[in-house]
Amino acid sequence: MNTLPQQLANGLLLGSMYGLIAIGYTMVYGIVQLINFAHGEIFMTGAFGAFTVYFYLLPDGTSMALAVPLMLIGGGIVAILIAVGAERFAYRPLRGAPRLAPLITAIGLSLALQEVVRNFYPRADRAVAFPGLDATHDIGSVTIKDADIFLVVAAIVCMSALAFFVRKSRTGRAMQATAQDPDTAQLMGIDTNRIIVIAFAIGGFFAAVAAVAYGLKYGSIDYRMGFLMGLKAFTAAVLGGIGNIYGAMLGGLVLGVAETLASAYIDDIPGMHLFGGGSWKDVWAFCLLILVLLVRPQGLLGERVADRA
Repeated sequence: MNTLPQQLANGLLLGSMYGLIAIGYTMVYGIVQLINFAHGEIFMTGAFGAFTVYFYLLPDGTSMALAVPLMLIGGGIVAILIAVGAERFAYRPLRGAPRLAPLITAIGLSLALQEVVRNFYPRADRAVAFPGLDATHDIGSVTIKDADIFLVVAAIVCMSALAFFVRKSRTGRAMQATAQDPDTAQLMGIDTNRIIVIAFAIGGFFAAVAAVAYGLKYGSIDYRMGFLMGLKAFTAAVLGGIGNIYGAMLGGLVLGVAETLASAYIDDIPGMHLFGGGSWKDVWAFCLLILVLLVRPQGLLGERVADRA
């Protein structure tokens, strides 16, 4: 129990990262009813965009206080361009097609992005060193790094800005209208194509923020990093209630805490020592998802958008 505060902090940090990525899934699904399984690779390309800015564009000795904002801009631009390009050239032509077609396209795009980065980015076929923020701070019995502080601040700022944007801005209200009924929204003068592009762009930027936080925290990135993180973020979106942006963050936090606590404490339960440790954390995460879906199929916060199936 002495380690419980630290484990809870670790879980909330991990969950914040899942939540940032999950928002991209849930926004796109809420508006166009599409599961963008290439979103994990958009997260990955954002990390490589930030890496490019730091190692190839900034002069040696640039302070991290200046480098991190520039890395966010670089990673954000790359992720947004790929997300918007995917919407325009991969998903929009299939908007009227059966739902299986865009789903298969998303999986194909995911694999294609992985292979493009692996084959054309220098040394991307193995782990690539990423600048870390490793200075630690003790808060009672909890130790956190500067990278953790960045992640928490970024998650709070991004979530608050998105909530304000969706609730108060004209574009945000147009997004809500498009999510509820795109045909009626179009008749009322809303450019639904523009709204969908904005949703993809916001999701791409949030994924890039999570990617920079990932690199700063773990000190390395690779071309495969998007697959598992994307799968976990999708799980978080479903767990919280896909289509609900607040549910995406809540689902991420719940998933992160559940993973961390299961890794730390399951093997202390009599007869459960074979099912604990880090190697089982993914299993317990999906067990939690199955349990929630059995009890509450719409997720923790439910789905606030209309089902147009």
